[in-house]
Amino acid sequence: MRQVVLASGNAGKLREFAALLAPLGLELLPQTALGVPAAEEPFGTFLENALAKARHASRATGLPALADDSGICVEALGGRPGVWSARWSAMRREEAAAGRRAVAAPGGAGPADTDAANNAQLVADLQGQADRRAHYYCVLVLVRSPDDPQPIVADGSWYGEVLDAPRGAGGFGYDPHFLIPSVGLTAAELDAEAKNRSSHRGRAMRALVERLREGGLTQAGAA
Repeated sequence: MRQVVLASGNAGKLREFAALLAPLGLELLPQTALGVPAAEEPFGTFLENALAKARHASRATGLPALADDSGICVEALGGRPGVWSARWSAMRREEAAAGRRAVAAPGGAGPADTDAANNAQLVADLQGQADRRAHYYCVLVLVRSPDDPQPIVADGSWYGEVLDAPRGAGGFGYDPHFLIPSVGLTAAELDAEAKNRSSHRGRAMRALVERLREGGLTQAGAA
């Protein structure tokens, strides 16, 4: 493999993944640059959604494809937002209108909310909650072809707490509200190198890279 399509148009993810894959001699191309529309994400698990996205991008481009599905899981909310993380604010509005809790993943049901809207909703949901424990989770799936019968899968978690007030200007998503107690900083206050060492995506990517090396799927001589 020389080129891999990233099944996402998220600029933050592209920066993080490209930096982690560069030492292997792999060029990461965002699917938006190749005219590939976003895939539906109708499933209730991170793994199923990531696999659907990877197969969709590979089928549309004829190239190997890498996809992730990730989100923040909050203990006091029963593990939510989870697979709803990208459109948590919209999901909560839909729940309020329907008068019930959603029971199926709505990934393909509408566009992602803004980070500000999602963060504001999460903070509102945790008002009065003493338990602020949370973790980011990421699963990565790489397929060599659309119908690859042996996708390469890796995952990683990153544990912390949710803050009411945002801190830091880096990162994206819920990063300004995600405190890592061991260092006393939010994910948005870490520099890119420190974040890649510790984050759920960094951990998942390192596991994926090891699998790629073991399988001889990177360029010869890559560090």
